Amino acid sequence: MSVPDLSLAQDIFLLRTPTLPPALLEESQKRLITAIENGNKAPLYYYLHTSLDLTQIPWDEEKYKAMVAKNSEHLQALEKTIAEAEEAGGEMEVAEGWVKVGEFWAGVGDKEKATFTLRKAYDLTPGLGSKIDILFTIIRVGMFFDDKSAVGRELENVKVLIDRGGDWDRRNRLKTYDGLYSLSIRKFSEAADLLLDSLSTFTSTELCTYEEVVQYAMLAAGVALGRVPLKTKVIDSPEVLSLLSTTPSIEPLATMTNSLYLCDYASFFKALVEVDESHLKVNRYLAPHAKYYVKEMRRKGYSQLLESYRALSLKSMAEAFGVSVEFLDNDLSKFIPQKKINCVIDRVNGIIETNRPDNKNAQYQLFIKQGDLLLTRLQKYGTAVRMSGSERVA
Repeated sequence: MSVPDLSLAQDIFLLRTPTLPPALLEESQKRLITAIENGNKAPLYYYLHTSLDLTQIPWDEEKYKAMVAKNSEHLQALEKTIAEAEEAGGEMEVAEGWVKVGEFWAGVGDKEKATFTLRKAYDLTPGLGSKIDILFTIIRVGMFFDDKSAVGRELENVKVLIDRGGDWDRRNRLKTYDGLYSLSIRKFSEAADLLLDSLSTFTSTELCTYEEVVQYAMLAAGVALGRVPLKTKVIDSPEVLSLLSTTPSIEPLATMTNSLYLCDYASFFKALVEVDESHLKVNRYLAPHAKYYVKEMRRKGYSQLLESYRALSLKSMAEAFGVSVEFLDNDLSKFIPQKKINCVIDRVNGIIETNRPDNKNAQYQLFIKQGDLLLTRLQKYGTAVRMSGSERVA
């Protein structure tokens, strides 16, 4: 089992989102209560009551005291093992003992004690690989409590160690950790590259399931990749294709990406609504970015259609997306002033005119700019050669 159990963080998020379907909230409530009682998670129980005021988890003082007592017993046993290792002079055993104490605190939901103890274990641990594993655990603690600044900081520390000589497995695990973090802070392009690259070598089951990481990769790629790479890296991906028949939750994502690629914009819009309801609003990493994601995907669809036209009627474009002319007019008006869509609306005549930059002119300007840079470098090189020649003559 993952330490901490990140699926419980998802249940906590759902319970803090009362607008979601009651059946979904009821399932999360049952899972969370069962996990707290079976795992004697006294610190987590206290945190939910005092810091989050999660009313769905009723407070029971006697239950809390009983869990605290069991935690104390378990902690004493761990500390006894460390004391015995210290007497025997076993440095590795002492370090491993403190790792277990840190994992214990992480498992029962005490963020501060878990982080403090794991840092102590990190300082005592000589092996590079073991140090990386400890940092991965600290990162998961940060993810559990949605501490993005701590997660980002520790990921940088892991990258430093990986560069010093991290093995193949830990390098691959880092891709998933970094990809999921990038997804949570709205860096969809970075997330897409990292998560897609991690699919064929995925081993980070302590973070999420394989099915989940495929869906995260599809979501990030949907908004970040262009039409051609979306086809090669997602639609035709063996990892995606292998799950289509066995994972129903992947279907709306597949419909969204396929319909966008095939320019079936009405189906694309319908699938986008379903993705918003089934994947974005109900996921703790994605919910804060749900409105942005849906807006960007609509913009992407509009831009893709308009690339093929110099002028298009509002009515025909609205029909293509399965929306009303009023909705389309209003929606496009949100993008045009920010120059996110290169077009203007002639509302009187009901026409959309594109005004995208001339590609040939842009290429010509780039050619001139690069030519000037080349000439400057050649002049500097010529000057350096002449000076070198003068020095030899002298």
